[in-house]
Amino acid sequence: MSDYLKIYEVGPRDGLQNEAKPVNTLQKNHLIDSLVAAGLQHIELTSFVHPKAVPQMADADDVSRRAHAQHPGINFVGLVFNQRGYDRAIAAGCKSMAFGVSVSETFSQNNTRMSSQRALEITRDLVAQAKRDGIWARVYVMTAWVCPFEGPTNPHKTTAVAEKIWELGVDELAIADTIGHANPLEVGRLMESLGRRLDMSKLAVHLHDTQALGLANATTAIQAGVRIIDSSVGGLGGCPFAPGAAGNLATEDLVFMAYKMGLGTGVDFDALWQIIYDLEEMVGHPTGGRIRPWWESMCRIEPDVEFK
Repeated sequence: MSDYLKIYEVGPRDGLQNEAKPVNTLQKNHLIDSLVAAGLQHIELTSFVHPKAVPQMADADDVSRRAHAQHPGINFVGLVFNQRGYDRAIAAGCKSMAFGVSVSETFSQNNTRMSSQRALEITRDLVAQAKRDGIWARVYVMTAWVCPFEGPTNPHKTTAVAEKIWELGVDELAIADTIGHANPLEVGRLMESLGRRLDMSKLAVHLHDTQALGLANATTAIQAGVRIIDSSVGGLGGCPFAPGAAGNLATEDLVFMAYKMGLGTGVDFDALWQIIYDLEEMVGHPTGGRIRPWWESMCRIEPDVEFK
């Protein structure tokens, strides 16, 4: 398997969407510029949803247009759930989009106000349209391990949904621990199983750190062969439609762990810290992953190589 770990940064979208304090467009632009400067090449910018549903994403069009104009060559992704969102994303310059289907029926109704089957049908149409338009397409398999309403998800149901989505010809399939309640053994088993059925090089995991198992889950995913992992700088994140969904796996934790495991990421570890401190001012509360106390301690041992 590859010795390179692709970091899919979700901070500007998943990281900010559940924050109570409004983050303005200029602040978001600064965050995106800083992430690019730190070496992140795959960034989920925003979601094209109704601003009443997710107020933090009300400036999605402006954020997207500006990012694409300022940073050509970066894989900026817009999250879309319907045709209206797709059309907005196209108008805002998106060349990459993410869609989503929930394994859990109850979560699907709460998240998108439609059944899982209807969400799959819409995703099928949007992926087909994206292929015609030359748009890179990722699809999330949401509540892959645990649903906040229904509890543990049967892995056979998750596999069935993943295989149906795979048949659409997606560029990337992200298996999502939507509320961060999966355990490492479950994550490893499911990803090994999916890797035998599908193309492991196109499989990603989307992890939250709700129960302090984000890194452990990432480790078993890596051991299973996964080389694409979602994370959010500063560990920010959460879903307004998923009770109990705390922050995402922190980018700084993931980058450091990859370094310790001998996996390259292309991310400048030092540069992440100024982003984290800037984020604190933006959101009005402390940020930073589990590594922060060690990193800021006076007794830490400096590595003799760059974290890239």
